[in-house]
Amino acid sequence: MCGICGFTGVKNDIVLRKMADSISHRGPDEDGYYSDGKVNLGIRRLSIIDVDTGHQPIFNEDKSLCTIFNGEVYNFQELRKDLEGRGHRFYTDHSDTEVIVHLYEEYGDQFPHKINGMFAIALWDQKTEALFLIRDRMGVKPLFYTLVGKRLIFGSEIKAILEHPDYQREINYEGLYHYFTFKNIPAPLTAFHNIFVLSPGELLTFSHGKISKERWWKIKYDEKEDLSESYVKERILSLLENATKLRMISDVPFGAYLSGGVDSSSIVALMTRFSDRPIKTFSLGYEDELKNKEADLYYARKVSEAYRTEHHEYIMSYKELIDEIGNVIVAFDQPFSGTISTYFLTKMITKHVKVALSGDAADELFGSYLSHRVAQPIYYFGRLYNKVKLSKLTADEKLLFLPCDLGFLEELFNKSGGDEVKWRYHLCLFLDEEKKNLLSYHFLKHITGINTFMLFKRNFDNLTAKDPLNRILEVEWNTQLPDQVLAFVDFLSMAHSVEIRSPFLDYRLVEFVATLPGNMKIKNGDVKAVLKETVDPLLPMGITRRPKEGFVLPIFDWMVEKLKDYSMDVLSEKRLNRHGMFNIDRVNDILLNYYSGEKNNAGKVWNLMMFQIWWEKYFG
Repeated sequence: MCGICGFTGVKNDIVLRKMADSISHRGPDEDGYYSDGKVNLGIRRLSIIDVDTGHQPIFNEDKSLCTIFNGEVYNFQELRKDLEGRGHRFYTDHSDTEVIVHLYEEYGDQFPHKINGMFAIALWDQKTEALFLIRDRMGVKPLFYTLVGKRLIFGSEIKAILEHPDYQREINYEGLYHYFTFKNIPAPLTAFHNIFVLSPGELLTFSHGKISKERWWKIKYDEKEDLSESYVKERILSLLENATKLRMISDVPFGAYLSGGVDSSSIVALMTRFSDRPIKTFSLGYEDELKNKEADLYYARKVSEAYRTEHHEYIMSYKELIDEIGNVIVAFDQPFSGTISTYFLTKMITKHVKVALSGDAADELFGSYLSHRVAQPIYYFGRLYNKVKLSKLTADEKLLFLPCDLGFLEELFNKSGGDEVKWRYHLCLFLDEEKKNLLSYHFLKHITGINTFMLFKRNFDNLTAKDPLNRILEVEWNTQLPDQVLAFVDFLSMAHSVEIRSPFLDYRLVEFVATLPGNMKIKNGDVKAVLKETVDPLLPMGITRRPKEGFVLPIFDWMVEKLKDYSMDVLSEKRLNRHGMFNIDRVNDILLNYYSGEKNNAGKVWNLMMFQIWWEKYFG
């Protein structure tokens, strides 16, 4: 795991080192540089595979190819063996990075298809004077870029680009406008003008001053209704087991996140099959006596006891959130009001291991979130609307609406007419109409013609899934997963120099689960049904039956009282007037309504706070 950066054009060691130093937390073990007058590449390395000889940059035999790489190639051993059989010569002992240059020699720019891993790659072909930037299939590892004149500048984090003197820092109003709806900036936009993020499964080629891009992988759904559940469970377990085994390849100590939920508990259970010593596990708890959060620790301890792990718990308070929130925002470089718990647990993990496995992406694969739970019920609600109004539903028809309340479905249906784009949009935070009242004239004049709903609608174009649940899963796999979920996993763990690996992101498992019909994933209202049935024999009693409790901080519990003064200060008129981007009266209304009992405003208050903290860090 590393941080990479670079730029094209004449050599400038001072700028290159400043860029690399800005992301030193991604690679505190060593640095490396390459410059030839046409391209400049920098790397900060977190040494995990081939600690002694796997120094980067890495070259091919005649040094006409040079690469820097952030991530892991999990199948590097079989790739290396095959490449050696084809006549390629390796100079490192067992570096996974070195297979990249030889794969390119063998397969050209189609080589990413050979890799099972997570990666952001920069590869320089000196002979053709082409620089390739490549992001992994799912978007686990980030890669940002900008084009200034005919100079390409790139980095694992935006802060590296901000260090280059050719880039002039400027707000991107379009990206920020969408933030208030999504809780994150939607790719390829960022919060900074003319800085973009490479999309998952995308390859960028920069040659002779020009950029071209192509999508080399994208999830495709092909539901097969005739699959037997016994075969499906056997296949899921086999793929998940192998994916876990591959992700345990490491030359340094590793452990696992353990929330006590189905996903992380399953990974810990499978890890014990491939380790001759206790697995180190890590859980997050809170000083406050919150029943839902105490259950996390209870079930995590049950899993730890069952598999005799070396268990560690980190207990935090709301005061730590206040102290660290600025650092959390700096980890992202952008406003972000999604989950941030990874930051706090990883503060402890980094004291024990460099690598930790997690259960991330199981929810997005098998269906768990509110939008997933709604997809099938609202589809059937529309088709049975007349029977609903006449209260003539049969018992079997009522099962089709689980786990949703009929009143909730009716309200959402009335807002959207049952249209999948519209009902999903109505689950977002600030809608376009609300933003007209929230944002100032100064802000709105910069986004003429910009409409979040139309962006949202475009996300539904060209979907491959057919059934209602899989269509929502596909949309969110392409958007919310990389832009929000994988973003917080990567940025907040790498802030503490810890690499996170999730077996659920193995592309073989992803492609197989994309063939499963939605009614296997959420069955009679039971989320992740087929996954739970698959892993139930591995887990202590009760794990697969406990209510879903996400790996999230109890921010909304704290905001009611303990964070009230803090939030009122962050969103005070004095601080908001520093940028003039909000209608202050509207912000005050949201705050006062929230603290008067309108709890639905909690997410909006947090969203506004995170924007304000970001703006003060980067433009204040």
